Amino acid sequence: MEHPAARPLIIGIVGGSGSGKTTVAHAIVDATGVASIIDHDAYYKDLAHLSLDERRQVNFDHPDSLDNDLLVEHLEALTAGRGIEKPTYDFALHTRAPATVSMASRDIIIVEGILLFADRRLRDLFDIKVFVDVADDVRFIRRLVRDVEDRGRSMGDVIRQYLATVRPMHLEFVEPSKRWADVILPEGGHNRIGVEMVIARVQRELQERG
Repeated sequence: MEHPAARPLIIGIVGGSGSGKTTVAHAIVDATGVASIIDHDAYYKDLAHLSLDERRQVNFDHPDSLDNDLLVEHLEALTAGRGIEKPTYDFALHTRAPATVSMASRDIIIVEGILLFADRRLRDLFDIKVFVDVADDVRFIRRLVRDVEDRGRSMGDVIRQYLATVRPMHLEFVEPSKRWADVILPEGGHNRIGVEMVIARVQRELQERG
């Protein structure tokens, strides 16, 4: 007799910009071999109808900048065992790119982003909620390097954006979302024991689901 496939284990990983969420996510992938990662950044709303100057004025650190309706739809599809076409985002042009990424449902779906816990619909979909807690100055330096080297931004633009929106929105939306976390992970991927404890819990959940 065939048994229905177990529902995927969905993990939400939140932390400020530059906290090392992706490092933690990849540690889970490497340890289990049965996980896929969805980056919340890929779900920024399509701003193709705005000029480039207008796009640059958008507050990308506010929950309203993200297409959570689409993310919820995609997570529900993956939960039901169906594949999705994950969007991609052009961070230099500040709009959604034409290409998509095909993703199949897997045993573990990891979603990482700064604002995931700000939306109750998303919180309710996560089986495990992790908050990566890293000092502000360390996060800023990591963000500065990433945005200049990987996303084609100037140093001045990165600093202006940090002061205008990143820091205020972190204090308003990201930091308070700690209260929704099941696990708070200081120092992120550098916290070897903490990461190993999270991985052990994930593996236990997989065993219980068969």
